[in-house]
Amino acid sequence: MRRYIVFIPLVLFFALGVLLWRGLQLDPTELPSALIDKPMPSFQLSSLQDSQRMLTEADLKFDEPVLLNVWATWCPSCKAEHAQLNRMATQEGVKIIGVNYKDERSKAKVWLEKYLNPYVINIYDDKGSLGLDLGVYGAPETYILDAKGVIRYKHVGVVDERVWQQLKGVMASLQSEAAS
Repeated sequence: MRRYIVFIPLVLFFALGVLLWRGLQLDPTELPSALIDKPMPSFQLSSLQDSQRMLTEADLKFDEPVLLNVWATWCPSCKAEHAQLNRMATQEGVKIIGVNYKDERSKAKVWLEKYLNPYVINIYDDKGSLGLDLGVYGAPETYILDAKGVIRYKHVGVVDERVWQQLKGVMASLQSEAAS
């Protein structure tokens, strides 16, 4: 029995190596969301541009699927994806709803003036309450809402052209589901 004890560290090392190797195979942008196929959480927050205008989940229902993009001026990755969001909105007519997350209203307004505004609606979530309800890990995060305001997909990280092609495919399938 004593002979086998010397192999215990080797077995533990091997098991740990297998676990670490398995972890390297996972995609960190594919974080599970408990909200997939559930309605947008209830909220009442002001518009970023107009602090007197209150927005709710009812304002997020359109006749087609839309993107909901969580962003902030303090987020360097948000800056990296902003030009792509502008292209999607202006050249492809994609409706994008912004959630300005844990930010300063004045800085966010200046940002949108400087880098242009791809958002049809921009929710000001200064305390992060909507982000908490959505299960936001950090900005940027992008959700696809169907025409009824149900969350159908979540992407964590920058939306670049490759990611946009994936999102576009999901949105097209939701559009065809709604048409049939």
